[in-house]
Amino acid sequence: MCKVVALLALLSLPLYPYALRAQTTNGSITGRVTDPSKATVPEAKIAAVNTGTNFRYETATNGAGEYTLANLPPGTYQLEVEKSGFKKLVRPDVILHVQDVLAIDFEMAVGSVSETVRVEAGAPLVNTTSATVSTLVDQTFVENIPLNGRSFQTLIMLTPGVVVTQTAYDDQGQFSVNGQRADANYFTVDGVSANFGVTGYPPLVQAAGGALPALTALGGTNSLVSVDAMQEFRLQTSSFAPEFGRTPGGQISIVTRSGSNQFHGTAFEYFRNSVLDANDWFSNFHHLPKPEERQNDFGGVFDGPVFKNKTFFFFSYEGLRLRQPATQETVVPDTASRQQAPSTMQPYLNAYPVPNGPELGSGTAQFSGSYSKSRCRSEWKRSAPRRPIIPCGRSCSRRRCSSYHR
Repeated sequence: MCKVVALLALLSLPLYPYALRAQTTNGSITGRVTDPSKATVPEAKIAAVNTGTNFRYETATNGAGEYTLANLPPGTYQLEVEKSGFKKLVRPDVILHVQDVLAIDFEMAVGSVSETVRVEAGAPLVNTTSATVSTLVDQTFVENIPLNGRSFQTLIMLTPGVVVTQTAYDDQGQFSVNGQRADANYFTVDGVSANFGVTGYPPLVQAAGGALPALTALGGTNSLVSVDAMQEFRLQTSSFAPEFGRTPGGQISIVTRSGSNQFHGTAFEYFRNSVLDANDWFSNFHHLPKPEERQNDFGGVFDGPVFKNKTFFFFSYEGLRLRQPATQETVVPDTASRQQAPSTMQPYLNAYPVPNGPELGSGTAQFSGSYSKSRCRSEWKRSAPRRPIIPCGRSCSRRRCSSYHR
């Protein structure tokens, strides 16, 4: 009986292709085409032309005058409507965001198809087919908001229903959506899951089950996508569709930028030092020099066509070089114990720093020192099949390296 039920379910799958939708960042445009008498216009040609790549997505109206342009990548489009016996309609500057479902109707005027009517304004574009509660953050907003560490977590916190949570070794989710657990959020980059077992903390804990995104060792989203390489992202907080039902928390869908018919490139360098910083209290107390602080966050993006109107490339790189000031107090052998120790033991005791603080008894004394901890991170992206992000595991000029590579 179970085999029969499974066979019937398998045979019924082709009958319902719309039920097999996977998670995607693309959007769609639907609508109806009518004539001046409000009668529907069947078999009208509809085309959406991406203004950046000049790629055309085409369809035609059905018998009821309705059309659907599905699976459109986010971007700016020009819509064109043609039908014999009517003037050609053109609507430029239609902006489609990640997972948008826009409804745009057209009314065609009778005339020659060689004549063109340009629609410059119309009703506001709204999503009338989905009840999903979500917040969109586009590239323009990201460029105008200062981000600490060039990570967009702070933009996620602007979404209604999102609160910051206290992190621990076994709870590293960072934020909660509508009261759900912090490890119940799901990240995707261009429709591919970014929740897998990579963490900057040695015990995997929640990350081992894919409950956390692949953040950097510093806890940032730079390893998912650089801010300059991100086009936009949408955070769905409730009433999302079944294809986003892997976890009950927020659904964060990130879209990366693509190349276009024009060459573009930018470079950046964010620098911070300790010139205007005060010395650490413990360093002052022990008369130690102020440890240096250096932060260099640098990189750039470059994109353009490989074959115009057909193939494009996009490359981005971001690197971080960080030297953090630190002061440490420890216990070392005192001078007397070094001198009184056997000659075979003295080389080992002298390997410790010379004490510069008071004696603590039992042959020990205090040592205080200031120094700078160095670490580096690199993140790069290109328009090619991606591999999972994994720690590189190699040293970086005798520095502790937390590099992440795609």
